[in-house]
Amino acid sequence: MNIHIEMPEDVKDIICTLQKNGYEAYAVGGCVRDSILGRMPEDWDITTSAMPEETKALFARTFDTGIEHGTVTVLKGRTGYEVTTYRVDGEYEDSRHPREVTFTRSLKEDLKRRDFTINAMAYNDEEGLVDIFGGLKDLEGKVIRCVGNARERFSEDALRILRGVRFAAQLEFDLEEETREGMRELAGTLANISAERIQTELVKILVSDRPDLLREAWRLGITKVFLPEFDLLMETEQETPHHMYSVGEHTLHALQNIRPDKVLRLTMFFHDMGKPALKTVDEDGVAHFKRHAVKSEEITRTVMRRLKFDNDTLRKTAKLVCYHDLRMPATPANVRRAMNRIGKELFPLYLEVRRADVLAQSEYLRREKLDDISKVEAIYKEILSLNQCTSVKELAVNGRDLITEGIRPGREMGEILDKLLEEVLEMPERNTKEMLLKRAKEIYSQS
Repeated sequence: MNIHIEMPEDVKDIICTLQKNGYEAYAVGGCVRDSILGRMPEDWDITTSAMPEETKALFARTFDTGIEHGTVTVLKGRTGYEVTTYRVDGEYEDSRHPREVTFTRSLKEDLKRRDFTINAMAYNDEEGLVDIFGGLKDLEGKVIRCVGNARERFSEDALRILRGVRFAAQLEFDLEEETREGMRELAGTLANISAERIQTELVKILVSDRPDLLREAWRLGITKVFLPEFDLLMETEQETPHHMYSVGEHTLHALQNIRPDKVLRLTMFFHDMGKPALKTVDEDGVAHFKRHAVKSEEITRTVMRRLKFDNDTLRKTAKLVCYHDLRMPATPANVRRAMNRIGKELFPLYLEVRRADVLAQSEYLRREKLDDISKVEAIYKEILSLNQCTSVKELAVNGRDLITEGIRPGREMGEILDKLLEEVLEMPERNTKEMLLKRAKEIYSQS
């Protein structure tokens, strides 16, 4: 098949410069794969027979990115392009890094060390597509297959095991059988991979079009290594009219019911993590998971710290997990109180989480549950349109105002502000400076 890839002018220029000076050069890897699939490549990597110092000599602006591994970044305007010398990796000692790297003048040798066939294709305008290992056929067949021996590829770099699942999830491909068996056999070596790298791949799976491929990761023994909490979900049944799946299957369905936002997908992933530890079954054989949201929040914080998530993502996810099951009669006062507890910023996300949760449950009372969420959402929007107060900082008075009325700073002042907020949440029309100062003095005088 005659494949033509439209490369950026800068990439063409780098490749042509290397070729004019007697070296081979190609766009390689993910950019070739994505171009063939009609996707916009995130970045363009170039591979060449030129040694790093030879590459540097040909371009005015370069810097050493990983020169010991053959990578030089060539700057074109404000954009950097990684140009890497063909290389052969030496023996791997830690399931991640080769002990040594040997440069080679052979493109085939370089492509042979890459992870999957769909990532082992190279291209330039002169020769077209170089596809030694059947990457194009696997793209057409929607298959993730290792280059050469799967066990060898995963022995070299254990992160490839999780990357394989991630590519399958992102591209909606299947895992080839030998590749699957290699993953199963070497899943335990993922214990050698840093938490940060595990986190990156997990998030990419979660925000993909197929987050449910975590089921495959579970079946292959992959999640057991870094997320045993998820394995417990897959093993916990829910004997209740409200559910028709195990906790794990419910979680996977909930993930597919919500848009691919990082915090939302993480929330759905963690929202029922507390259920296995709290499961009880009554005399009628019905399962109960009382206070599971609190336990789920605790596990969320533990796992996200273990996987080195940033504090902002952790805070938002943990709060949404904590309140994912918060239900209330759909009245303005109740919604204002809920907005106070969850926060205005996260409240619309909470509504999305509740919907996704309900849609992954059984049909039992589903219509009533969804109607209730819609009523709460309508009231929430009205509260926003009326600009009603839902937090202390939105009160018409603050600490300085209370000091001018003779109320001393300290815990007592905080308690007065909290009482004023309680009353305003019930009766928003009371949020005027005059009324609140009068009420504050009454509370102060009674204390």
